[in-house]
Amino acid sequence: MTKMRVALLGAVAAPIVAACFATTSHAQDTPTDHAYCHALVSALREWGGGFLPVGNATAVAIAQCDEGDPGPAIPVLEQQLRDKDITLPPRT
Repeated sequence: MTKMRVALLGAVAAPIVAACFATTSHAQDTPTDHAYCHALVSALREWGGGFLPVGNATAVAIAQCDEGDPGPAIPVLEQQLRDKDITLPPRT
């Protein structure tokens, strides 16, 4: 009976903990993050002459930026710019 309680507790607790982390990660995004994310995309677009030569990870990051979820997008876009020796825009 104890093993069943532990298993049940784990099955109930895991989604609750995951939901808490999911909501707090979005709560940290600020208007500054959104603006910076769009500045990164613009810098990448300028480098490409108006086009965005991107792979899957960068395409997902751009979509996240456009959808208002800059948190996971910013590190990917920053790395793309660094890989191309493009100076990162200032983060204000």
